[in-house]
Amino acid sequence: MNKSELIEHLAEKSGLGHVQAEDIVNLMFDQIRHALTSGRRIEIRGFGSFMVKDYESYWGRNPKTGEKIWVSPKRLPAFKVGKELRERLNCEDDDSDPEE
Repeated sequence: MNKSELIEHLAEKSGLGHVQAEDIVNLMFDQIRHALTSGRRIEIRGFGSFMVKDYESYWGRNPKTGEKIWVSPKRLPAFKVGKELRERLNCEDDDSDPEE
């Protein structure tokens, strides 16, 4: 599912107009982006957590040339799946419709 499909699905399920649904989805992503750039963690119970991981600098290799290169320290977003979602994904006899 991509962002436009999420907006369409929200509008359809909630009875909101397309513009309102788009505003809600954009607001949600803006808040997630703002929290992560501020270094905060986001936890959505039953779904998972978004956080920022800090990586140290290190010597790596250019895969094309094999040349040694210095990789600067960086911060990257990370996601850890929640217990409820993990169990639902791994449950073989779950006949519920994922579209509901």
